Amino acid sequence: MKVVYHNRYREVYSSDPASAPGRIESIYDELHKRFEFVEPGPASEEDILLAHNPSHIEHVKAHPLTHEIALLAVGGAIKAAEIAMQGEPAFGLIRPPGHHASHGSSWGFCYFNNVAVAVEKLHKEGRIKRALIVDIDLHYGDGTANIFSSSPNVTYFHPNGWNRQAYLKELEKFLSAKHEPFDILALSAGFDRHEQDWSGMLQTEDYHTIGKMLKEFAEKKCEGRRFAVLEGGYNHSVLGKNVRSLLEGMM
Repeated sequence: MKVVYHNRYREVYSSDPASAPGRIESIYDELHKRFEFVEPGPASEEDILLAHNPSHIEHVKAHPLTHEIALLAVGGAIKAAEIAMQGEPAFGLIRPPGHHASHGSSWGFCYFNNVAVAVEKLHKEGRIKRALIVDIDLHYGDGTANIFSSSPNVTYFHPNGWNRQAYLKELEKFLSAKHEPFDILALSAGFDRHEQDWSGMLQTEDYHTIGKMLKEFAEKKCEGRRFAVLEGGYNHSVLGKNVRSLLEGMM
């Protein structure tokens, strides 16, 4: 498992909870002695245009620091996807998050859709035909769903059980259903469903279970290719432990 990370992800680019000081550090401190870290470069505007229209890009450019960090976040997702295509799982320890970013708009602390651009880039390069995107954030990734709403080759799934047992069962049911093979599994990894975060539902060990389920699915249906990128998760005292639990399950 490789972790894609850049020191600039620590920069506070806005006043929202995803950009809060100490958030990225809380994850880094938990992971840096346990995983190999690799550094990405920023995405190009050509990359961003794979998922967003020019007017949205110009809107984000109006905030120069946010724009710089958002390009680097997309670059991190692209790097994680490339590592996955080489047969090794990867996690993008990136921000800003992205799953609320649609073609021409964004909200919910998001600017560019990191996962969507990474998947679209693989499509454009002819390296994949079919992709599965699983989103375990508390909130539905409307941006990701919107971007791929007319694509028959990308499946988006967001489990939404009413308690931890139902949630894990819903994910297990989806993954055990009959699926044609995919070329890659992408995970929008939000941690705000944790019992000490916004949702008050999942336990830290549940993220290990989720990671293991996704690993086993990827090995059966995606030739083992799998990567994840950070979305939500706002309680710094448990966030790093939850991320580590997920990654250890995905390995």
